[in-house]
Amino acid sequence: MNRKLFSVFVVVCLAIDAAYAQKGIQFLPVRIDEVFETAKKAGKPVFIEVFSPTCHVCQSFMPTLDNPAVGTFYNSNFVSARVDVGNKATQAWLTSQKLFIPSLPLFLYFDANQSLLHAAMSTNSPEEVIRHGTTALMPSARSQGMRGRYAAGERTARFLIDYGTFARLTRDTAANISVMAEYARLQPVTTYANETNWLVIKKLLMDMDNPIFQYMINHLAEYKNYDQEQLKSVTENILMSSLYSTRGALYNSAKVLQVKQQLVLIGIDPKKASSWTLLPEVKAYFRQKQTAKAAARMDEHVVSTPFTIPEYLYISRLFNGNSPDSQDVSTVLNWINKALAITTVTPSEQADLYFEQADAYRRVGKFVEANNAAQKSMELAKLAKLDTNRNIEQIAKLK
Repeated sequence: MNRKLFSVFVVVCLAIDAAYAQKGIQFLPVRIDEVFETAKKAGKPVFIEVFSPTCHVCQSFMPTLDNPAVGTFYNSNFVSARVDVGNKATQAWLTSQKLFIPSLPLFLYFDANQSLLHAAMSTNSPEEVIRHGTTALMPSARSQGMRGRYAAGERTARFLIDYGTFARLTRDTAANISVMAEYARLQPVTTYANETNWLVIKKLLMDMDNPIFQYMINHLAEYKNYDQEQLKSVTENILMSSLYSTRGALYNSAKVLQVKQQLVLIGIDPKKASSWTLLPEVKAYFRQKQTAKAAARMDEHVVSTPFTIPEYLYISRLFNGNSPDSQDVSTVLNWINKALAITTVTPSEQADLYFEQADAYRRVGKFVEANNAAQKSMELAKLAKLDTNRNIEQIAKLK
């Protein structure tokens, strides 16, 4: 054999040896759809590690995933892939699966038809990584069956945390809130501030009413040894996501004020907290038929904050369209007049403002003033070359 051929032979042999020497999990370097096609042909489920190349915890898992025992187990039982959470294709796939990623790295286990069987946030040891894979292969133990197990009365702390994780991952907010409330009920209050429950707050809680979360808000000194910036960020997120959730849309004004007060407790500037909770508070007053309070709350914000013309228009429409009675009309007219007095107001904006002015006058039965404002809105709309259909409808209703 000549020297050149011998060199090629050696390179090929070394490559083959290196491939066989790699005993860890064999992650397929292909698109996610190809992974599932491969799994169908192999008759195996799929293991996917969701990671980020900038995540130091993810990087610390690499030796574990390269462990021979881990590799032997996973390569025998799964077709495996790693997906970068920051990749657009990964994000599109996660969205299509309706999955939320609460933490990295995240282990996901699917059947070959992309039905999620199990999910895990593992500790970093070969034994734990193998345990999660083993659980994924067991229909009676994997995440897919947790709803039934919960309904049947299973209530161990570990199970509730696992189910809470799966519910959050799969965007099942109602299940997460119910499960984590049950978890809190079963924990001694003396353990609420321990490290496990701090992790529960960070990773799993979605509801500000959870007793563990409320305990933290009211006993912040007990959490002084935890990262304070992270504590502030996590708490802010839970408060705001609760406020702007479907259930938050039904909060009464007292509940909204509680959110504002608790934002201030964690160090949010009071003006910022007031601004963040403004609309939920106003809408709560509408639901409570406390129009005067709604108008006063919004006007307080208008007086303290420089408003733009679009902002004046927004709040005028908000009150004209949602107020349960006419107690706010004088305040709405005052906002409109302030906006009309701004020197940069355009004919198009004037048309919108006079339209809202006409609507406000109509609400208190001042039809002469309403007609005058409606006619001005029509003239300005024509000048600005706007669609005048709504103006025609408004004038017809005022006759």
